Formats: sequence, C-alpha cells, structure tokens
Amino acid sequence: MQTSHSQQVDIFSDDQRQLHYAELCNALYERELASLAQQKINNVSLLQRKIAGLRHHVKRAAYSLLEHHSPLKVDIHNASWQAKQAAKCMANSFNAEKTQLWFSSNIQIGCTIAIHVKQLGYEHIELDSIDRIELTTQRLHTNKFGWFKINGEFAEDNYRRTEVLSLRLLKPSKAILTAACCGHTWVHKGKGQQRALSLRELLLSLSINWKTFR
Repeated sequence: MQTSHSQQVDIFSDDQRQLHYAELCNALYERELASLAQQKINNVSLLQRKIAGLRHHVKRAAYSLLEHHSPLKVDIHNASWQAKQAAKCMANSFNAEKTQLWFSSNIQIGCTIAIHVKQLGYEHIELDSIDRIELTTQRLHTNKFGWFKINGEFAEDNYRRTEVLSLRLLKPSKAILTAACCGHTWVHKGKGQQRALSLRELLLSLSINWKTFR
C-alpha cells in the first residue's frame, strides 16, 4: 500500500517536531544542571527536590516553546527567545506616573512583571512575579526582588539597596517584555551579550498574554 504525499508530509512533520522537542529538553537540562552546579546549596534535601522537579519543568517549558503564540522567535538549539535588540535600554525612559496608573488598574497575584536591573554600568530587564499585594500602602511584593511601590520605586531597606545597584518596577510593554524574554543586556558602550534566562524566568515568559501584558 502506497503512502500519499500528504501522509508523508505529516510523518516528517511529526519527526521534526519530536527532534525539536528533544533538542529543547537537552538545552534546558544542560543549562539548569550547570546552574545548579554553581549554586551553594548546603541543604541536601533542597537540592534533591530541585533535581526531582527538573523533569516536569523542563518538559513543560519545551512543550510550551513549541506551542508558543508570541511575537518572538524560538531558538531551538539554545531553548531561548530571539528578537532584534534595541540599541539602548528602553527602561531608561521610565515614567512613574504612567507606571502607577497601569498597576493601579492591572495589579494581580501571580502576574508576570518586569524589573529593570542596573549595576556598575551593566543593565538588563528581568522577569519576576507578584506574590503579595498591599493596597493600603500601594505596594506589591515580587517573588525574587521583594517590595516595590506601584509607581515603580524599589521599597526594600535591606542589603540589596546599595549605591551600585538600582532596581525599578516597569510598566509592561511589548518592547520591555521582549527585552526581558530575550535576555537583552546593555553596557556603557551599547549592546551587551545576551543573558541566558533561568528555567523559572523562561516559564514566566510563557505565561505572558501579549495582548494585555498580564
């Protein structure tokens, strides 16, 4: 029995899809294991839990990258997002009033947000998520960086507030989220080397609604 041309195309398409899925998984495993090897984790139980959870998170990320619906392109070999980088970091045109207005209307637990990180001439935009909201004080708490006022101002008084480190909550936009998802960086001379997103950041990027930025 002969196989029709359409059936052959479907077979090759499925094979290519499986190959891409495998490449994505391999790239994610390599990156995460290298990251774990560099971390100082004294708690063996914590390390075991991190390794045990890798399989689930890697498979979820790889599948979601294949099924992505976003304005960004996927680099199969590096398991990363790709898009043209702006010459200068757009976060420097920050507007506190517009930031406060946006978060006043769109703030919600679990929302993926963008943080401008600037230190010693190096800057990038990093994805984080909201895990707590204080309406009375007009503040929100992010999973990694801590407290921010909804106008974007960093509101932590601990060791992370230093003269050389600047953190700012950004009003989301296509340009802001594109830079964060693609790991774009800037140095005093211009564009820097692309930053590899952690698996956590990559999963956050997959939750973005590019129509509403929520």
